[in-house]
Amino acid sequence: MEERIQKLLSAAGVCSRRQGEEYLLAGRVTVNGQTAHLGEKADRSRDTVALDGVPLRPLSRHTYLMLHKPAGYVTTLSDDKGRKTVADLVADCGVRVWPVGRLDYDSEGLLLLTDDGGLTNRLTHPRHEIEKEYHVTVSGDVEKALPILRGPLELDGRPLAPAQVEVLAPRRLQIIIHQGLNRQVRRMCALAGLEVKRLVRVREGELPLGALPRGKWRHLTPDEVARLQNARE
Repeated sequence: MEERIQKLLSAAGVCSRRQGEEYLLAGRVTVNGQTAHLGEKADRSRDTVALDGVPLRPLSRHTYLMLHKPAGYVTTLSDDKGRKTVADLVADCGVRVWPVGRLDYDSEGLLLLTDDGGLTNRLTHPRHEIEKEYHVTVSGDVEKALPILRGPLELDGRPLAPAQVEVLAPRRLQIIIHQGLNRQVRRMCALAGLEVKRLVRVREGELPLGALPRGKWRHLTPDEVARLQNARE
């Protein structure tokens, strides 16, 4: 299938789409030995796409990581404020990977990283409704907050799909959502009169965080990758 060349570069993990556009404008990208231009498309199954003369690696070779993100790291590859990033935590994985979705600076838990653009789209596109489970420590009136959290809510003028909310302990909630608006769980709790003290993502789709230590990462197993690829088919 033909796709824009900057998208192919990004999916191969060599750069972001925006950087890919810059590489094209600089004449650093070729398709079948010919200089490629912004707006052109190529098909990786038949065309040889190269950056600075180095062909993109085979399509089948992708990297899939699970990271236990600590608080105090931003979910990005670089930060203009000089804060620590999740890229620092996986720098020893050997390839360039990017985070799948968000987990804000103060939050912890399961974060997936990959160089597979197709899987990234599958897991982040709203139509696939991938569940995300959080354990949230709060202060405030939990009993009063529960019907608000479970009922119709709206953020940024957008209605939210109903959340699954259960009490795990007097000040600890299990919240399951399948949307991914910015700081969604924290903002939901604020609307319900609760202050979040700690937020940990413990599951995404069928993948649990398990016993992975905070700040550490591991490769996903082939079975785990297959379950993600088949999620919400």
